[in-house]
Amino acid sequence: MNGHQKSVIYAQEKQNFIQHFSQIVMVLTEDEIGHPETGDAIAWLKEVLEYSAVGGKYHQALTVLVAFWELVELRKQDDIMDSSLTHQVQICWHQKPGVGLDAIYDAVLLQACIYHLLKLYCQEQPYYLNLTELFLQSSYQTKIGQTLDLITALQGNAYLSRFTEKRYKSIVKYKTAFYSYLPIAAAMYMAGIDGEKEHPSAKKILLEMGEFFQIQDDYLDLFGDTCVTGKVGTDIQDNKCSWLVVQCLQWATPRTVPDPEGGRKPRRWPR
Repeated sequence: MNGHQKSVIYAQEKQNFIQHFSQIVMVLTEDEIGHPETGDAIAWLKEVLEYSAVGGKYHQALTVLVAFWELVELRKQDDIMDSSLTHQVQICWHQKPGVGLDAIYDAVLLQACIYHLLKLYCQEQPYYLNLTELFLQSSYQTKIGQTLDLITALQGNAYLSRFTEKRYKSIVKYKTAFYSYLPIAAAMYMAGIDGEKEHPSAKKILLEMGEFFQIQDDYLDLFGDTCVTGKVGTDIQDNKCSWLVVQCLQWATPRTVPDPEGGRKPRRWPR
C-alpha cells in the first residue's frame, strides 16, 4: 500500500468515525436520558460528549483503525471492521466555557465511557481482557506523568535544578509516550497479535516516537505559527519542564552583572 492509498484510507476512516460517533452517543445515553433519578446526569453526559469528543485531528482514534487495516488479513476485514469502528472513542478534552473546575468531573465521565463501550462491544471478543487492562494501565501511566509534570512545574517557583533531562524524559514517557503506544497496542490486540515478543518490541519503538512527538510539540509551543498550530504556547509562563528549557540549562553558564563598586559579581540561576 503506497502513501497515497494510505492517505485515502485515513480520510475515509475519519469520515466513518465521525458518522459513527452519533451512534456511540446514542448507545451511551439513549436508554437512561429520561430516567427519573439519573436522567439529568445522562443529559449532561450527552452534552459533554458532543462538545468534547467532536473536532480535532482524531489521531488517536484513527490510528487504531488504520493500524488495524494494516495488521489483519484482507479476508478478515469485512467481518470485523464494522464492529471495530465503535470499539474505540476518541477521548479528547476541550474545557467547556463556564465550567471551571467542574471540567474535572466531565473528564471522569468521558473516561468512564471507555469501559462502558468496551463492555458493550468487546465483551464477547477474545481480546476484551487485554484491551481493558491496556486502557487501565495507560490511564494510570498518563496520570503518573501528569503528576510528575505538575509537581515539577510548581506555579510561582521556578526551581531550575529540577529541570533535568532525566526528569523531562520521565515526564514525557509517562504523560505522552505511553499514550502514543495505546492505539497501536489496541489495534494489535484486536488483530489477534498478543505475543510476549511483539508488544514489547512495538512499545520500545512507539515510546521513542512519543518522545519525539513531545519534543516537537515543545518546540512549536514557542516557535510555532499560531495560525498553523491553532494554539498559543504558554510553557514558559507555566514553568513547564519543556525540552527547550532543559536544552537551555545544559548549555547555559552563570551570568555576571556589573558591581556598583567596580568589580563583577556572578548572578546564579535560582535554585
